[in-house]
Amino acid sequence: MTTQFSLQRDTFGKLTLTTDAGVAHENVSPVRAFPIQAPDDGIAMVSQDGREVAWIDRLEDLPTPVRTLIETELEGREFMPEISAIRDVTSYATPCTWEVDTDRGPTRFVLRGEEDIRRIGSASLLISDSHGIHFLIRDTMALDQVSRKILDRFL
Repeated sequence: MTTQFSLQRDTFGKLTLTTDAGVAHENVSPVRAFPIQAPDDGIAMVSQDGREVAWIDRLEDLPTPVRTLIETELEGREFMPEISAIRDVTSYATPCTWEVDTDRGPTRFVLRGEEDIRRIGSASLLISDSHGIHFLIRDTMALDQVSRKILDRFL
């Protein structure tokens, strides 16, 4: 069950959560429980010291102004481009450079080793590049045939 609270930004741009009991928690941050498989369900509002001060079952159940604040904060903290196509790889041996299309535009990254490709669920993959940036492939079956063929060589 979602805890009742109000949420606003302070003069420094930090989120302040006030419970219905009137307790204010300054500089809180939203944290997704399931960032890939259910990004809009199960969000904890966490205090500076890491304690959960509120729980949100579903973002869509929140009033629009509160939901917008939380979504904006999450977007600023999370950076996980979603791969829509794999255009080319320099080699099928690692390390190699991948050229991909993402929801944030085309990019290149270095894959250090095959262990940097992890399965998440039955059809999703998380790929870490040499700088620690995570790229998501939400559904491998939604990729084009060329992308799937390249990917199969690494799995």
